Amino acid sequence: MKVCVIQPFYSFHQEDTEKCFNGMLDLIEQCDETLDIIVLPEYCDIPAAQRNGANFHDSIEKYNSVIFSKCVETAKRCNALVFANFADITPTGPRNTTFCFDRKGNVFGKYYKAHPAPSEVKTFAEGGNEMDCSYSYLYSEPYTVEIEGIRFGFMTCYDFYMYESYASLARKNVDIIIGCSHQRTDTHNALDIFGRFLCYNTNAYLLRSSVSLGKDSELCGCSMIVSPKGEMLLNMKSEIGLGIFEIDPHEKYYKPAGFKGLPKAHYEYIDEGRRPWLYRQGGSNTVPSDTFMHYPRICAHRGFSTVAPENSLPAFGAAIALGADEIEFDIWSTKDGELVSLHDSTLDRVSNGSGKVWDYTLEELRQLDFGIDGNEHYKGLQIVTFEEILKKFACTAVMNIHIKIWDRLKKDPYATDPLYEKTASLLRKYDCEHHCYIMSSNDECLEAFHKIAPEIHRCVGFGGIKDNPLAIVDRAVKLGCEKVQLFKPYFDKSTVEYAHENGIICNVFWADDPKEAHDYLDMGIDCILTNDYLTIANNLKLH
Repeated sequence: MKVCVIQPFYSFHQEDTEKCFNGMLDLIEQCDETLDIIVLPEYCDIPAAQRNGANFHDSIEKYNSVIFSKCVETAKRCNALVFANFADITPTGPRNTTFCFDRKGNVFGKYYKAHPAPSEVKTFAEGGNEMDCSYSYLYSEPYTVEIEGIRFGFMTCYDFYMYESYASLARKNVDIIIGCSHQRTDTHNALDIFGRFLCYNTNAYLLRSSVSLGKDSELCGCSMIVSPKGEMLLNMKSEIGLGIFEIDPHEKYYKPAGFKGLPKAHYEYIDEGRRPWLYRQGGSNTVPSDTFMHYPRICAHRGFSTVAPENSLPAFGAAIALGADEIEFDIWSTKDGELVSLHDSTLDRVSNGSGKVWDYTLEELRQLDFGIDGNEHYKGLQIVTFEEILKKFACTAVMNIHIKIWDRLKKDPYATDPLYEKTASLLRKYDCEHHCYIMSSNDECLEAFHKIAPEIHRCVGFGGIKDNPLAIVDRAVKLGCEKVQLFKPYFDKSTVEYAHENGIICNVFWADDPKEAHDYLDMGIDCILTNDYLTIANNLKLH
């Protein structure tokens, strides 16, 4: 099978757009009927860099239908499979898409770039290109398509950097990976590494088409053909033109799986030794981070505490299993400096113990029964530590963490309290620092925590000011916090509007009544805390 990767010239000057586009069309015209597969680079309808997002979309409008028609014509003329990347115009906006054309010019597959780059996600106001990336926040398995007995997988530009996805793609047993790409800031050496590493780990060929920044450039380019063994069969570097090579798409590479092991693909050998708990959080149970998760949201206050004891693993698990966007819980410190989840500072209401939580060691707390607030099936339930919550539920929901550890001391601990560092360290340990936010009504606590972990979002809680509904927003602005947690009845619609004007998210504590919850949504509330998760979720039906 004869395959071809096309590498046109790309300019950083917008005025060269028409020239670059025509140059690409000229290269496509050089393809003939001897070819079986033709691959074009990323963003064929953006053939040169654009000054801003508006110009970016203007280029799509001008060239999109032209390149689509050219691909159809080329597939028919050359009797070849054609893969080309340009925008798919959807009702929700244009998407970075690799189109798959059969030999008769029919579209038989579309690959939406799995990992949109930051420039694609950002809005015009943020300096981005405002592409539709909504699909990328939904669970999906690696996209593959099969034709003529060949299974194709895909990588587009930014996708090449996500090594975690290689193993998942390998499980699809693909024969050829189509890589429509730019990667304009990477060296030839780096691009060589990416391509060979991908093929060696997936046991598939790579047909990667990119663009040349000029014959003397050491960046970008490197349209390449790589074998399943990781051998570089063709690398165009900065050459402009067609890269053609003959391959057997069904060829695979098998090696001894370790000393005296039986022959296996490299990824099969790796699978035998995987220890997933050593890796970053991932998989179908992982939700978008706090920055990217949709609004409005429902937050299960102390977990699903109407069916299981509050602030317990069963309560959190029930809420998450039912689809809660967020869970809320409180953390205190014990006498020996361990972090535990408990709403009150005292033990009396939720256990068979009494007194302050900070007067007990963790081991002493473990002897108490925290299942007395549920049915008999929870009898003997132990207090849960902050780490146990993270170990079980990190990245499966956004965590609204009401930090109360500062209350354990009567002196001012804010600037030096080591438990802030411990809290942040545990969040980092479980890869959860972007799937949570810290909530406190104490401004000094929020300031001190930010010094230790500036990457973690913060939420200002009600501070006791009852006669000024805007005061909580002013505190958030002053502290640089991302959210406020409003406390009824000490706010109104003007509070929400004022917060939104300042780019601040509004939680409300609380709503267990569906009508009240609807009223809050009408008011513009972003996240509703509730003790009765399922009732509110079923009535609001946000997602």
